[in-house]
Amino acid sequence: MKTMNFDKEAIRELAELLNETSLTEIEVADGDRKIRVARTATTVAHMPMAAAPVFPITDPGAPQQATHNIAHPVSAANHPGAVISPMVGTAYLSPEPGKPPFAAVGQKVKAGDTLLIIEAMKVMNPIKAEKGGTVTQVLLEDARPVEFGDVLMVIE
Repeated sequence: MKTMNFDKEAIRELAELLNETSLTEIEVADGDRKIRVARTATTVAHMPMAAAPVFPITDPGAPQQATHNIAHPVSAANHPGAVISPMVGTAYLSPEPGKPPFAAVGQKVKAGDTLLIIEAMKVMNPIKAEKGGTVTQVLLEDARPVEFGDVLMVIE
């Protein structure tokens, strides 16, 4: 029986890539040799939360009326200036550790300015502003994983 020689470092790198990108499996081939690394996916269900009712402040001496106002705040996900992640990867807010971020809350940006970088499969992908405006929210932490469709920032 012939024993197989595996490149343990390549397997470690693939496993690390799974963790960095939140993928559940990855397979690479080199000629007739293949390495596949997989992990069990865990699914978490998110329950939508109802908006809290708004009760207006009224004069205690005034006649009371029943009110049924419910606040419907604009969430970052449906904001017209939401910057959405186009991929799964690790997001970096600055070009390198210790450097200032590409964009911060209160900063004005122009269409085409780099807002952050997402590393996916060892490739650095700049995420650029689709429109100009002021960054009002940064909804991610530096060097943390992001998913496809995550809201990263809001520009107004």
